Amino acid sequence: MTLRWVIFIIVYLIIDYYAFQAVKTITKKQVAYWFYWVISGLVIGNLFYQMVIEANEAVKVLTPVKSYAFGLVLSLFVPKLILIIFLLGEDFLRVPHAIYTRFFGNKEPDASFMASRRKFISYLALGLAALPFGALLYGMYKGKYNFKVLTYTLTFKDLPPAFHGYKITQISDIHAGSFDNHEKIEYAVNLINEQKSDAIFFTGDLVNNLATEMKPWKSTFGKLRAKDGVFSVLGNHDYGDYVEWQSEEKKKENLDELITIQKEMGYDVLLNDSRFIEREGQRIALIGVENWGKGGFKKAGDLQKASEGVDPNDFKIVLTHDPSHWEAKVVDHPYHYHLTLSGHTHGMQFGIEIPGWFKWSPVSFRYKQWAGIYKKKEQYINVNRGFGYLAYPGRFGIWPEITVIELKQESEIT
Repeated sequence: MTLRWVIFIIVYLIIDYYAFQAVKTITKKQVAYWFYWVISGLVIGNLFYQMVIEANEAVKVLTPVKSYAFGLVLSLFVPKLILIIFLLGEDFLRVPHAIYTRFFGNKEPDASFMASRRKFISYLALGLAALPFGALLYGMYKGKYNFKVLTYTLTFKDLPPAFHGYKITQISDIHAGSFDNHEKIEYAVNLINEQKSDAIFFTGDLVNNLATEMKPWKSTFGKLRAKDGVFSVLGNHDYGDYVEWQSEEKKKENLDELITIQKEMGYDVLLNDSRFIEREGQRIALIGVENWGKGGFKKAGDLQKASEGVDPNDFKIVLTHDPSHWEAKVVDHPYHYHLTLSGHTHGMQFGIEIPGWFKWSPVSFRYKQWAGIYKKKEQYINVNRGFGYLAYPGRFGIWPEITVIELKQESEIT
């Protein structure tokens, strides 16, 4: 067992014990105590078994079973954090007050009042903790396959007239190694094709780690069809950087196999390269950049190289997995990149969103552009919320997304 697992278990037990005080406050029944600790022990024990004892030492892969083990721990851990926030807050008030009253006050603290207040706080905390508990369980049960089609119309002054009304579909972050329901995935792929877009763009993270994760789903995703084709780029997970390999050669073979699988599915994989889509003697340029991300993520992307052969006056669409690339390299580039398509954030698979009014996710503290359309210097980026899921096997509030974008000339909008 590694040191990080020892630290994790110690921290988890401390939080668990403190959260247990809320249960002790509202009931004196021993069966409730036993239930609390048995459930907690089984959940953390299962995670330890799946992640440590059953781990493949050569290549550690996050399977659906391991994801569920993590998801169950998360479903219990987050509510317990809420419990301890309330309990700590109450303790910060209660303890100093008790000390002051004992040493400087005229009478002893009112024990019945303190106990009553503690019980009220515990009930309130347990009630609020039940909300994320239920949400996280719902996300695993149903939310992860609650696919949504989000449609946008973007206008541009210099869009070639032949592409007025051009429709594109974007998907991102498939993470095929996480899936456990062929019927739901078949439905989603059919839903993509039903959009009848002119082109389909996939913006990276086909798998969690291994090319073999895609093999059971190859025939399904190979059904994607669009008039002008299916184009794709790589995401940070596609390179196999998060598993242990016997050699660099094996790691390279995995990446080569993943690219080959995409080509066999009919995808045109852009590796710091560009393509042109033509209509009536006019064209738009597709620039496909390998993964480039801030904060320690792989920086294999080369926008300059990918743009070779592209005229500065071309209408340009950039496919780049990580949205941090947009502000870091794209927006201020001498070329004017009209539209950038990214993914990567998943919207953290959890948040609150009221379409057209409000959206929030914890991932917003990490990424300025994390879900939906953003505009800067007359350039747009769409950050797709992701098709699949990773680690936590669910979604709540931030649902799996299929993006449909229609391009229009600004002068022709009435």
